[in-house]
Parts: sequence; structure tokens; C-alpha cells
Amino acid sequence: MAHVTSSGKSNDLTNDNCKGNGGPVVCFGEMLIDFVPTVGGVSLAEAPAFQKAAGGAPANVAVGIARLGGSSAFVGKVGADEFGYMLADILKRNNVDTSGIKFDPNARTALAFVTLRADGEREFLFFRNPSADMLLQESELATDLIKKAKIFHYGSISLIHEPCKSAHLAAMKIAKDSGCILSYDPNLRLALWPSAEAARNGIKSVWDQADVIKISEDEITFLTGGDDPYDDDVVLKKLFHHNLKLLIVTEGSGGCRYYTQEFKGRVAGVKVNAVDTTGAGDAFVSGIIYNLASDQSIFQNEERLRKALYFANVCGAITVTARGAIPALPTKEAVLQFAET
Repeated sequence: MAHVTSSGKSNDLTNDNCKGNGGPVVCFGEMLIDFVPTVGGVSLAEAPAFQKAAGGAPANVAVGIARLGGSSAFVGKVGADEFGYMLADILKRNNVDTSGIKFDPNARTALAFVTLRADGEREFLFFRNPSADMLLQESELATDLIKKAKIFHYGSISLIHEPCKSAHLAAMKIAKDSGCILSYDPNLRLALWPSAEAARNGIKSVWDQADVIKISEDEITFLTGGDDPYDDDVVLKKLFHHNLKLLIVTEGSGGCRYYTQEFKGRVAGVKVNAVDTTGAGDAFVSGIIYNLASDQSIFQNEERLRKALYFANVCGAITVTARGAIPALPTKEAVLQFAET
């Protein structure tokens, strides 16, 4: 594998680089309500009040792709309650296909209280005992929708509990058998797993099936048991596998690294004034999947891959300039406009 430096201009985006006229992307997993303090830099206990926002990484990605002009659908379960109907409505209003959503009359939509403390650490408090998203059954899967997908995208939270875990594995098999590209963002939420070991094993249990994986530096350290996330050898020996077409390591505002069967390199980040980092990773994933859905040549064509990753970096950067995940996700026009400045 030849090492490629970050020379070569990747920031001359045009509409040609990101047509987005590809097949539909199906995002599978959880959608929930995030409650975020009305003031920043406080613990959950100190927060004077909370504002509700739609959350859940797979749902955010579905909206992000649709916002960019791509075709996306969400498959998952919410409660047959006010919050569940509100979430489905938000997806509909953002042009996401909601035919794969199930409503559970016996379980509530999941809630998460999230805060960014003064020390910069995020604090999570989840209400899921069990919540509707954990109860999706294999028999409830929208199989025709999954079969039609070009890309099937998922996280790891849906692998924690049954029956959702079995539904998740069945959905992956349907997608794989239909020739879908499998896209995986583990999105580690340690507080939801029974133990760190369970999280490590659960996340790795589907690792070898993915065609595309996006992972953060922290997740590398966690999955490798403390290895240096910046060491290419660690990434290639411990995380890259022979079925993988693309492994992306995100470094926040620093940009991202990429590894394929043929080449590796990095694309620098985009400097902005960050207001709220919620949803930045999901926006990045939306940007790269949106490009992938219309152009699979980026697995072999490094120049095109670099442009797609720069596009994804811009998606993430724009998202941190406004509060909330879904409200801050950019349109394609906003990304192209930003790239010109």
C-alpha cells in the first residue's frame, strides 16, 4: 500500500464531484429524544432546564443524506406516543422515507439527557427500560425497502439488546444478499452496554462484514485496548480487514484519515467557530455516504475519494456552527457555497 500525503487539492468541489443521484440509503437503528440543557457547561444535575431535540445517529444520517439531496430511508422502532409520532414527522418533513418505522403501543420512545460539562466531557443519562427501539423484531423488518437499498448504514447500539440485535443481524444479511454496500459507524456509547468488554465484543462482532467503517480516535483506543490511534500500523493490523473497501478515522476539527486496499492518506479539517459539536460525526457520515451512493469509483480513485472526504469534512464543520444535530445539518448548496469561500 503506497502512502499518500495530503498534497493534491481536494477542496475544489463542484456539482460534478457530488452528483448524489445514486440509489437509496437505508439507515437502521435507534431514534430518540435528546434533552439538552438550555445553558452550556453544566452537569445534568446543575442544568436549570432542558430543550428537546430529535436524536439517534442512524436517524441523523438519514436526514443528513436527504438534506444533501440524496435518497434515504429509516428503519427502526419508536413508541406509539407523542415523542414517537414527533420523530417520524421530523423525518417525513426532511424527505426521509418512513415506511420502515414501526410504532410500539407497549413501550416508550427512548429519551437521553445529554450535556457538555465545563471540563469538555459529554455526560449521558438514558431512559430505556426497555424503550421501543430495543424491541424491533425480525418479523417487523421492511425487507423490500432494505433489498432496494444501494447502501445499508447502521451503528452498534442496536446490537446491545434482543430482539433488536437479531433484527439488526437479519437486516444486514438481507442487505448483503441484495448486493448492498454495508456502512458501519460503531458510535460507542459505553453507558448503554453492560460492560466495556461487552461493548468491545459487540462492536467487533459485525466488524468483518462491513464494506465501509467510520471510526473516531477514541474508539480506536477503546477497541485496541489502549493502542496509539495515530499509528497506521495499529489501524491496518488491528482494524483493517480483507473485506473492507474503506476505513475512515475522524479526528474532529483535524480532519480525517482514510485507508483502502490500495492507498491511504489524510484530508485536513476545515476551521470554523464551533458552537455545538452534536451531530458533527453524523453530518460527516452523511456527506461521505451521499457521495458513495452515486459514485462507487471512489474506492479505487483516490482523487475522487479525497474530494468526497473534503465534502464530508465541510458537512461536519457547518454542523458545529449551529446548535442541535438535525437543525444544523447542511444542504448541498450550503456545502458548495462554503467550499468556494
